[in-house]
Amino acid sequence: MDTQRLEIARLFHRTGFGPKPGEFASALSAGVGATRSKVLAPPSTVSFVTPPVLTDLGPRPAPNSSAVVEFSQQLRYQIQLLFLWWLDEMVTSPHTLQEKMTWFWHGHWATSIGKVNYALPMFNQNVTMRKYALGNFTDFSKAMFYDGALQVWLDGQENTAKAPNENFSREMMELFTLGVNRYTETDVKELARSFTGYQVSRTNGVVTYNARRRDTAPVTVLGKTAAMSPDEVITHLVSQNNSAQFIAERIWYRFVSSQEPLPKDHPMIKAFAGRDTYALMKSLIESSALSQTQYSMVKSPVEWFIGICRALTITPSKLPSPTKLVGFLEKLSQVPFSPPNVGGWPVDQAWLSSASAQYRLSFATSIIAEADLSELSAITSVRRPDYLADLLGVVGWSSRTSYAMRSVRDNPQRLLVTAVCSPEYVVSQ
Repeated sequence: MDTQRLEIARLFHRTGFGPKPGEFASALSAGVGATRSKVLAPPSTVSFVTPPVLTDLGPRPAPNSSAVVEFSQQLRYQIQLLFLWWLDEMVTSPHTLQEKMTWFWHGHWATSIGKVNYALPMFNQNVTMRKYALGNFTDFSKAMFYDGALQVWLDGQENTAKAPNENFSREMMELFTLGVNRYTETDVKELARSFTGYQVSRTNGVVTYNARRRDTAPVTVLGKTAAMSPDEVITHLVSQNNSAQFIAERIWYRFVSSQEPLPKDHPMIKAFAGRDTYALMKSLIESSALSQTQYSMVKSPVEWFIGICRALTITPSKLPSPTKLVGFLEKLSQVPFSPPNVGGWPVDQAWLSSASAQYRLSFATSIIAEADLSELSAITSVRRPDYLADLLGVVGWSSRTSYAMRSVRDNPQRLLVTAVCSPEYVVSQ
């Protein structure tokens, strides 16, 4: 196998969402080192698509009132704006590492609009994730405590001195900062007490402090006893060696392999000593992990869809039917802003089934029907598979896929559908 082509393909698909036209061939000419440097170049701005205009819609009007119909329409419209904005951002952004990290953190601090209900708090959460995507994880963790959507999602507003709610404190340790079996049940209870005193407005996500709901007594969390504010206790959590190990493990799990564990001596762990996420990702990208052939990963449905749009210069919001777009992603079980639970989306084999293969085929046919295939059509049919391998950033076609492509290579649309639904494209080799 051509290991340079393999590593460059992975740089595009693992640390981003796939190449735009011409990018993969240019990267092959430039080499691995130059491609790494381009991936790691700091973004000049945080957004390339005009953000949606979202307003505080206020509480839902009474059932059967005259105002509830307009309210419901505005609620659905704002959610659609939010959904399409982020898909467009993922397709458009040239700073794919930052965008991919924003997507990663959305699965890490998994929050669903299904419970939050309102678009505005979910947008504000995305802005926070975008800001800290490659920043300091301690600062990020503290900012997420005050995130209104996460507070609603994990019942933070129900956590009071008289009735501590442990939902947020448990997930803060287990899923966000430390990992399983790296804390005790007593730590959960004590952390919940240090998180008391905060309320959130569901409609806009504004978090406020209420001293009457606050437990001000000292708590003991992971061996430290003090009267700690949320900022202080979160700093204590993230300072643990287990936190550096955990975040490195999560990055490895989502970017390299869900089957093979993170090597105990991997330089990522040491690189994250200062809790600098950029340093962690730089260490991963400059390591040998992305050139080792055993680490394959299945693209999630959103990653697969965004990759196709980038390759074909398709803007999701300009597709004929947003409803149809959401429907396809729902059938594939992955819609942005709607993770299935607090643990986020599954990986790898979870995305491979006979049903999902049929949905991908239908979805791909629908997308490609909107694409400009004139350049592909102008190429001789015998050269089309090689052209598509470079367009899509595929390492190479298997003999089985090559055989399937030969039978349809005179039909550009069917050939492209075959390519994007092939194992070589659905799986990041």
